[in-house]
Amino acid sequence: MELVALPAFADNYIWMLHDGRQALVVDPGDAAPVLEALDARGLTLTGILVTHHHGDHVGGLGVLAPRLQGEIFGPAGETIPHRTRPLRDGDTATWNGLRFQVLDVPGHTAGHIAYWTEPAGEAPLLFCGDTLFAGGCGRLFEGTPAQMWHSLQRLAALPGSTRVCCAHEYTLSNLRFASEVEPGNEALRAWREHCERRRGEGLPTLPSSMDQELRTNPFMRCEQPEVRASAMARGATAADPVAVFAALREWKNNYR
Repeated sequence: MELVALPAFADNYIWMLHDGRQALVVDPGDAAPVLEALDARGLTLTGILVTHHHGDHVGGLGVLAPRLQGEIFGPAGETIPHRTRPLRDGDTATWNGLRFQVLDVPGHTAGHIAYWTEPAGEAPLLFCGDTLFAGGCGRLFEGTPAQMWHSLQRLAALPGSTRVCCAHEYTLSNLRFASEVEPGNEALRAWREHCERRRGEGLPTLPSSMDQELRTNPFMRCEQPEVRASAMARGATAADPVAVFAALREWKNNYR
């Protein structure tokens, strides 16, 4: 299987997984990059995974649906145009021999889901939409800090080798923020330098890995002393992880 990040809009990635014949795409907010990639590689579109209902994740479904020879999988708890298979926590989406485990990860939206699979002989894959970003997490448009913290903890329990396929190239901004939250984190400093080199070469910083996120992402490190202290200095109402997370998320909302 080849994993490809198709750039869309200003900073989205539409993930494509293919075996040289069949292709699966994730969150196609724009049909044009998908159609171009299918035609350039001579691929048949046989599956679409959708994580949540925002327009930059579903906007291309209407154009792609007539081209699709397979299912459009999406969260049962949200209105997804052209969806053919609604999914809930614990369900499985099957495509081309791969079984994707469905995880409820509310917070960014109320019904947001993620997909995890383990291709034979390869590192596992996580398509997490806008729940988890490299060095960050999604804004809380429909959920609560407690929901998002719980969702991130569910993802943190996945194998450390899991490739984290986020839907946006927000990494450099996220890591600048993370460096203010946890300036003593040497792993973060090294990862930021690596990502700056990648972007300087015009390359994606993604996928990340779950191990990398656990070492460097402040939103997944709310129990670490330096992260906790930074959040308390920014008005966290308590030292528990949810209160720390809430303070970090509010700080990041206004970060420039």
